[in-house]
Amino acid sequence: MTAEVVFRGKRILAVDDEPDVLALITEGLQGIEVVTADDFEHAKKLIESEKFHLVLLDIMGVNGFELLKACTARKLPAAMLTARAITIDSVNLALRLGAVSFLPKEQLTNIRELVGEILERLEQGKSHWEKLFERLGPLFAEKFGIFWDRLENPNPPDPPIWYA
Repeated sequence: MTAEVVFRGKRILAVDDEPDVLALITEGLQGIEVVTADDFEHAKKLIESEKFHLVLLDIMGVNGFELLKACTARKLPAAMLTARAITIDSVNLALRLGAVSFLPKEQLTNIRELVGEILERLEQGKSHWEKLFERLGPLFAEKFGIFWDRLENPNPPDPPIWYA
């Protein structure tokens, strides 16, 4: 399936307190409906009232893990987005709270490809985590070093089917 087919008709919510990050995401996903929020309250209202095919949540500036709980409650697939909060604990927490992926901001230059991959896996009813670890394993290994194997479950079972 091509990325353009995967993106057709999709709505994505990007949440980050940094305007330049939101601009980078919007630019990278040009041609796709991207709604943005730059604070917790606005993001929570959007999550509680609108439908999105994917939500991208910054961890630090907007209390991303609380927003992840709101997404999970509404069955909105969400991926965590962070620059400084990539730790084994944060990846494990993202897994436990139901995130469909974890995207380092260092990879925003590849946002179109990564989001396309996530959406495709979701449409197939499959987890993106396995693909993520394949793709970003070297980056995570570099950050985590010998602790990389402490992830609770780098290949979690397939997620619930988001697209019914």
